[in-house]
Amino acid sequence: MKPNQQTSRRDFLKTSAVLGATTFAVSSARNVHAAGSDIIKIGLVGCGGRGCGAVQDAFQATPNVKLVAMADTFEDRVKNPRNTLKESFPDRVDVPDDRCFSGLDGYKGVIANSDAVLIACASRFHPKYTLAAVEAKKHLFVEKPHALDAAGIKIVQQATEIAAKNGTAIVSGLCYRYDTLRREAFQRIADGEIGEITSVQCDYIRTPYSLVTRQPEWTETQYQFRNWYHFTWLAGDEILQSLLHNIDSVMSAFGDEAPVSAYGIGGRSAMFVETMGDQFDHSAMILNFADGKRIYGMTRCATQCFNSNRDVLHGTKGRCHFNATGKPYFTDLKGNKTWTAGERERSMYVQEHYELFSSIENGKPVNDGNRMIRTTMAGILGFMACRNGQEVLWDDTIQAGAVYGPAETDISLAMEPPLKPDANGLYPLCVPGKSA
Repeated sequence: MKPNQQTSRRDFLKTSAVLGATTFAVSSARNVHAAGSDIIKIGLVGCGGRGCGAVQDAFQATPNVKLVAMADTFEDRVKNPRNTLKESFPDRVDVPDDRCFSGLDGYKGVIANSDAVLIACASRFHPKYTLAAVEAKKHLFVEKPHALDAAGIKIVQQATEIAAKNGTAIVSGLCYRYDTLRREAFQRIADGEIGEITSVQCDYIRTPYSLVTRQPEWTETQYQFRNWYHFTWLAGDEILQSLLHNIDSVMSAFGDEAPVSAYGIGGRSAMFVETMGDQFDHSAMILNFADGKRIYGMTRCATQCFNSNRDVLHGTKGRCHFNATGKPYFTDLKGNKTWTAGERERSMYVQEHYELFSSIENGKPVNDGNRMIRTTMAGILGFMACRNGQEVLWDDTIQAGAVYGPAETDISLAMEPPLKPDANGLYPLCVPGKSA
């Protein structure tokens, strides 16, 4: 799909069904190894905690991968994690200085030197880097969210279609779908154990993490890049960064139907600190589906408050309960437990990499692209609705194809940042009903 084409929700679902039935080419998957080697060379773009965690998950998933290239915006954020990983995995990390890349073009060096690319950088760049990797016929693991706006969604759709033609894998960091116990629970739901699902509650409320303290030698733009998680133009919000996991998981109970609209509320009530950037510290949203079903989602990032990461699926005969990485269980309508899941063979974080590399080895590459697009677009609706105070429609939003934040061509470390702090060091906040 060309980025300027328009796609309604109905058209998108038709495209997804056709692509899902496609028989993938497998030539790239079968030739991924270097001659005479069983090793898959992996590269990392984004060397923070999630990125380095993904490398360790890949190491645990299979003995047949070796880290050969790394990139991040700043040199210290490449070499310091490189050294730490090398200490822990001396035989599996082969990243000399000439394969450590920094700057906003560093991803190109990683793609050029790798068979499979792990992307876990500032979310703003996920669509661009995803497309670059699949165009180079590289296998891919990419963290969520997969876009911050409708323009990014269209780039990811283009990448999904290219990967299908190339026979290259795309695995999403929306890892709850890779939890084998959740999969068992959803199979039981499909078999009718708790009846028809009528509504779903999702919440992801917690303390903030990755709050980066400003250093005097940094420019304002450098600070925002180093603290990217808390600036909406680089990260979106907590709906896209956290609650998206829950949304992705429970949408399977609705047959992966895309929502038609969203509305919600949000703001800042507790965390009035510089390190929170311009993000809201709470949001609540409702996703509306064509048949009248709804997903009710809530986020909060604050200290000294109750925390929860859970989903409750309400069925006509009972309920399904998910609690982060706990064991799923069912109750009847009176709250009595009727089923509890068993044990996991692997964590969901390892499982997603296990399935990625197994699919490469088997010549049947996984392609999560359509799920990535559908779920991320649902999150974008919620993100927009909570910020502007309006009901946001899928069809209108994706057809408009708007870009959130500065244009791609204007982004650089030398740029003037899109927002600046006031005299108290606090950033201007979006006001629902008054600003977009």
